Amino acid sequence: MSQRMTNPVMVVPDALPTLLGLSKQISKAGVPQQTLELVHLRTSQINGCAACIHMHARDLGTSKETDERFLMAAAWREATCFSDAERAALALAEAVTRLSDRADPVPDEVWDEAARHYSEQELGGLVMHVGLVNFWNRMNVTTRQVPGAYGT
Repeated sequence: MSQRMTNPVMVVPDALPTLLGLSKQISKAGVPQQTLELVHLRTSQINGCAACIHMHARDLGTSKETDERFLMAAAWREATCFSDAERAALALAEAVTRLSDRADPVPDEVWDEAARHYSEQELGGLVMHVGLVNFWNRMNVTTRQVPGAYGT
């Protein structure tokens, strides 16, 4: 599969710095970086974004994450290597990513479990992070960005 165009954030003036700035602000909300990376990876798996899966599996691999944890992200419900807070973040990420899959897109039990583990500021950061990841996924999938060819 060939890339359809240069990554849109490289074509639209000031788009990349703006998105990176938003990502930087989200990282200040208090959600552990490893949780954000797991959420990014899982959201990208759901959306089939090879470019993001490649990037964030690599990022997780260079962090303190174990191979088991990032390999098990797709099967987090059955895996024993995730904390309750990480499970809540992953469940929320899946619900937010799959909005059209059910009548109540983000059920109270998913929200309430996330709220049990994260403050309002952290929840805000988590919700914004999932939204931003979905943006990146949709942009990269639409334009067929090639895994590993960042910035082209």
